[in-house]
Amino acid sequence: MREGTHMREGDHMSEATGTPRTIAGRMDATGLKVAIVASRFNEFIVDRLIGGAMDYLRRHGMDPGAATVIRVPGAFEMPLVCQRVAASKKYDGIVALGAVIRGETPHFDYVSAEAAKGLAHVMLATGVPLGFGLLTCDSLEQAIERAGAKAGNKGVDAAAAMLETLRVLEQV
Repeated sequence: MREGTHMREGDHMSEATGTPRTIAGRMDATGLKVAIVASRFNEFIVDRLIGGAMDYLRRHGMDPGAATVIRVPGAFEMPLVCQRVAASKKYDGIVALGAVIRGETPHFDYVSAEAAKGLAHVMLATGVPLGFGLLTCDSLEQAIERAGAKAGNKGVDAAAAMLETLRVLEQV
């Protein structure tokens, strides 16, 4: 290591090119146990998100029997249940799925903000990877687009984020 560099012991650099080592998560769900915490509110949308997440995890090697879907009343309840799931140490990762659709009152703002903060807190406090699949949409049409129509399926995105994060954490 040259004088003046700021690499710690264990950091690696290719001798030939001087480029840093890259850590990336392999997208392999083989052998994992995953909890999907899903809101019953806006169930028509959330069921599509669950389908997308399960399809993604199956296609990446997870046994469907290794997944547990846990239904909660709504988005506001998701952080507490995710926290209990993480603390149980029964699951390698969690995928949180729900849909909050804006109405005519500020209720949407409070629920979506507190649910998002709560889910982030769960992941940071427990160290268990959590895929964030809580849709916050202005209309039912937007929610449908994000649950498998024009904008893809955000359940897939949440499962992929959880899986990649889990595999990165195994290497750091």
